[in-house]
Amino acid sequence: MDWLDAMNKAIEYLEANITEKLDIEKVAKIALSSTFHFQRMYHMITGVTIAEYIRRRKLTLAAQDIISGEKIINVAYKYGYETPEAFTKAFGKMHGMSPSAARKPGANLKAYPKLSFHISIKGDKNMNYKIIDKGSFTVVGKQRRISMVDGENFKQVPEFWNDCMKDGSYEWICSKAGELGVLGVSKDFDKYKDGFIYMIGVEKIKDTLPKGYVSTNIPATTWAIFESVGALPEATHDLIRRIFTEWMPATGYQHDCAPEIEVYPKGDMYSPDYKCEIWIPVKK
Repeated sequence: MDWLDAMNKAIEYLEANITEKLDIEKVAKIALSSTFHFQRMYHMITGVTIAEYIRRRKLTLAAQDIISGEKIINVAYKYGYETPEAFTKAFGKMHGMSPSAARKPGANLKAYPKLSFHISIKGDKNMNYKIIDKGSFTVVGKQRRISMVDGENFKQVPEFWNDCMKDGSYEWICSKAGELGVLGVSKDFDKYKDGFIYMIGVEKIKDTLPKGYVSTNIPATTWAIFESVGALPEATHDLIRRIFTEWMPATGYQHDCAPEIEVYPKGDMYSPDYKCEIWIPVKK
């Protein structure tokens, strides 16, 4: 499969140039993808960002070099750390000890292995989807910056929803919901290294926005719309992972670098029968 080969070639390039400054655009090109889509796909599949993968691999290899007898200061500079102090801090965070302590017999070090991608064939649930074109529209609501480091987005987004429910924002948003219902919008992936902006809102309204509310434009694009069935947030989290790790590689679609949308109709979001939609902007 072209997609699988391309992803593995990208990893081989990263490993061969592990001591060099990361050129993410070149890596994405090897993966036959846009920079944004490659980073998003990689994070969804592995659970870590490219930057985090490189950091862990460097510190794994650095530990081996130190055990082999290389000078700590040389190892620090070899793997791109500007000072030995910065290297010692990063090394300690991963391995739980200083670089000098790693030389002692019996030191318990951590190793983060080189990744490779394989296809796993299994009988899983069907993914119901449709492809539509939709013109641009505006969404208004509240937003918060979300981190993708170590999967924090899967915790921070539900926390944001809970905060909006507690402070009355969600009630106001629900009262203004139009035909689509309440929307969750993930946007600005290209503006932040390890995160994005998440927005809870509705389609544009004529009312003056209260303090703390913002508006954002959703560009005209082609959408792949997937049906999610199940209690939130687990059902949507599982579906989003499957979209990126199963559906996209199987169909040849790529992310079109526009916001992603969750469409929440009225109903009990914690019911095992609750139905909502995930909208992913796509291109062939």
